[in-house]
Amino acid sequence: MIQDMIFGTIGGLGLFLFGMGLMSDGLKKVAGRKLKNILESMTKRAVVAFLVGAGVTALIQSSSATTVMIIGFINAGLLTLKQAVCVIIGTNVGTTATAWLVSISGIGAFKITAYALPAVGIGFLMKVLSRTRRNKSIGEILLGFGILFVGIGFMKDAFEPLEESRKVQELFVSLGNQPLLAILAGTVVTMLLQSSSAAVAIVQLLAIGGAFGADWDTALAVSIPFVLGSNIGTTITAQLAALQANLGAKRAAWAHTIFNIFGCVIAYPLIHFGYFGSLVRAVSPWALGPTTIAGSIAIAHTIFNVGNSVMCLPLAGTLVRIVVKLVPERPSDAAVRPVVLEMHLLDTPVIALEQTKREIIRMAKVAKRALERAVEGIIENDAKKLASVREIEDFVDSFQLEITTYLSTLSRKHLSDQVSTELPVLLHTVNDLERIGDHAVNIVEIAERKIEQKQTFSESALAEAGRLRELRRGRERPQRERRGSDQGTAEKPAAAGPPRCVGLHRDPPHCPGAGGRP
Repeated sequence: MIQDMIFGTIGGLGLFLFGMGLMSDGLKKVAGRKLKNILESMTKRAVVAFLVGAGVTALIQSSSATTVMIIGFINAGLLTLKQAVCVIIGTNVGTTATAWLVSISGIGAFKITAYALPAVGIGFLMKVLSRTRRNKSIGEILLGFGILFVGIGFMKDAFEPLEESRKVQELFVSLGNQPLLAILAGTVVTMLLQSSSAAVAIVQLLAIGGAFGADWDTALAVSIPFVLGSNIGTTITAQLAALQANLGAKRAAWAHTIFNIFGCVIAYPLIHFGYFGSLVRAVSPWALGPTTIAGSIAIAHTIFNVGNSVMCLPLAGTLVRIVVKLVPERPSDAAVRPVVLEMHLLDTPVIALEQTKREIIRMAKVAKRALERAVEGIIENDAKKLASVREIEDFVDSFQLEITTYLSTLSRKHLSDQVSTELPVLLHTVNDLERIGDHAVNIVEIAERKIEQKQTFSESALAEAGRLRELRRGRERPQRERRGSDQGTAEKPAAAGPPRCVGLHRDPPHCPGAGGRP
């Protein structure tokens, strides 16, 4: 019995997570661009940002996926920290949708699991036989939906014998009598599963299976602390996503963590004295029982997240100030600060162009760093350097998007002949720098194959790579010396004579580089 229970739980959980991932991927393929546009365009007001976060999370069935998406948008400079915090608050409400799906699957005569296998079959056929990408994605959604509920069915069957185990019931009840330990257990389990939806589903299925005893008031009291702990545990995903991201993304991840911890601190006294369970029973439209306990847990999950959001949404600005102090800016963070091009300078094209050149210089430095780390990674088999290249290349892409958009807007203004001449050159320069980032990623792909296939460079190849390094270092020294000797004259207006250097690929051989600029 124990073996069947363990195997059923592991297999059912695997199917549940796999199905949720398939369904999420399919939904993002069907509406991925629309979701991105919604998140970018509808987050100007706090309430709208909150509703967008809740809606998108309920749609793709994963608060972790939405939060990681938000981290990426902050990293690319597409969202401010306050906008991101409001969206993240909404994701916690959206994630309760999965708990409601699980509760529906066990209410009365309606068994959603009975439709799981047909959904798997239809979804698989659509995914394999459909000719259009959209229909294939819809098939993937159906397939994921079916597999998700097949997994729930396996876990439910695995937990049924717990109803007869008095020791298991006593263990869970003892944890329920110590809410702090139960919250900690829920946090740890969710961290391991990387999914609060899966953790809450397990609690619901354990309750349905009788693991918390036949006294349903006690079962609800035992379940609630586990559910609250899952809300803290799910923040680990955002923390992991922000490890290699910029300062704003790190702050957003901490805002997510603080928000959920704050909610648990506020709710803990209500749980300890039994008021939270009483509130759930008062709100529930049904009497507690074996077929309604999952729904009551879903209500508890919803009350916590909605209540926490109602408290914290008006305090989003305060939460932002807290995380700004908690995660201060370091000197190294300035190098990965999102691109900032002042729109009000567009009415003064000459100044706007100079600002653009400064950002292009930053972009060139970032692209150079990506290429250097890719070369060093392939020579040294350094996985960390290779992994960092993809992060840097994403930042190069954001540079290209922001600068190109800015220059395109500038091109619609009334421009002088000098600005009109320089503007297309700068556009070409930005595209060339973006290609450097792409080439760095190509080197990373080759390096990954080299590492996977356990291949090595010959001694002559390593010697050649060493010579390239020395050439680069040798070239940098004279440039630094030249910059030092030219200091004080670099910012003077260009004199009449050779064409002014404004791009990387059009510099004539005799051109020193327009005041030291690339």
